[in-house]
Amino acid sequence: MGYNGEMSKKILMLNYEFPPLGGGASPVSYEIAKGLVKRGHRVDVVTMRYKDLPEYEVSNGIHVYRVNCLRSKKEICYPLEQLTYIISSILFLREHMKNYEYDINHTHFIIPTGIISLWLKKKYGLEYVITSHGSDVPGYNPDRFKFLHKFTKPILKMICQNCKTIISPSNYLANLIKREIGFRKIVVIPNGIYIEKFKPNKNKRKIIFSSGRLLPRKGFQYLIKAVSHKKYEYEVHIAGDGPMMEDLRSLAKRSKTSIIFHGWLDNNSAEYKNLLETASIYVLASERENASIALLEAMSAGCAVITTNVSGCPETVGDSGEIVPVGDHKVLNEKIEHLIENERIIEELGKKARRRVLEHYDWEKVLSKYEKLML
Repeated sequence: MGYNGEMSKKILMLNYEFPPLGGGASPVSYEIAKGLVKRGHRVDVVTMRYKDLPEYEVSNGIHVYRVNCLRSKKEICYPLEQLTYIISSILFLREHMKNYEYDINHTHFIIPTGIISLWLKKKYGLEYVITSHGSDVPGYNPDRFKFLHKFTKPILKMICQNCKTIISPSNYLANLIKREIGFRKIVVIPNGIYIEKFKPNKNKRKIIFSSGRLLPRKGFQYLIKAVSHKKYEYEVHIAGDGPMMEDLRSLAKRSKTSIIFHGWLDNNSAEYKNLLETASIYVLASERENASIALLEAMSAGCAVITTNVSGCPETVGDSGEIVPVGDHKVLNEKIEHLIENERIIEELGKKARRRVLEHYDWEKVLSKYEKLML
C-alpha cells in the first residue's frame, strides 16, 4: 500500500541528470524518487552511465539503471551526448519492457528525455508526466541551447500534447512554457527541502554568503562590486567553481571588504552547512533562476536573503527577503548597507524566511502533491 492508503504504483523515472551527475535538477529528481519509495511505491530510474558508475544499483530503495552513453563531464551534458542517451535508453527499454510493467512514467526535462517518453507511449501505451526544469524550455537559458531551441519547438509541442501533465517548479517557468510552447495543462509544484537539513544557528556571524556555479549570469560580479568601495565589518564568502573564477578573484583583489573564495563545496558537507547556518545574509544576484535550491537552503538556515527581481526568485522568497533589480550593484549595495546597519531587520527576515520554508517548501508537503499525480 502507498503512503496514504492507496495502492502502491510501479513508476518508471527517466532522467539523464541523476546523482551524482548533473546540476540543480539532479538532486531534486533524486529526492522525489526517494520520497515516493518511502511512501510504498517502486521507482525504477533509467539514466546515463558515466565512467565507473555501476550499470545497476539500488540506492535508498531506488532501482537505478545506467545506460552506456557519451558524456565528457559530470556536471554538464551537451546535445550530442544527450542524443546518445536517447538512443541507448530506447535500446535498453526495448528489452527491459519485456519483463517489467509500469503504471506511470515520470520524466524529467521535456527534451531530450521526453522523446523517449513519447516513444514509450506510442509503443506500449505508457502514460507520462513531465517535470520541466528550465533548460528544456526555449527562452530560459541565455548561455546554453539558444541555437538548438531554434529547431526544437515542433518536437516540444508533440511531447507536451501527448503527456498527462507538465509539472513546473515555478509560476515563472509555467508561464514561459505557455508562451513558448503553447501548452497550458501545467501544475506548479515547488522544489522542496528537508527542513532539518539546514537550521538557523543561534550564533550568527558577520558573514555575507553566496554560492553557485561561477557563471556570468549568476551575478557574483555584482555582489563583489557592491561591497568593494568600502571596508565593511562583514566578510563576503563565495562557494562555487566555474569559468569566472579568475575574473572574480581579480575583481575581488580591488575590494576593500574581505572576500573569501571557498571553491566548490558539496552542500552535504560540514563546511557548507556551517557557513550557511552561521551566515547572517545570503545574496543570490542571478539573472536567471527557475526554483533555486540555494535560496531554499539559505531561507531554511534563517539567513536574511537578498535576490533579484527576475524569473523564479521573487516568488521563491515572497515577502521574506529583499528584492533588487538584476545587474544593479548600486541598489544591491544599498540593501546590504541597510541590513548591516539594522541587525534587527536581519533577524526578522531570517525568521520570516525560515517560516516560509516550513509553510511552503517542506519536502513532505511537496511529495504529497507529486504522489497524487502518480496515482
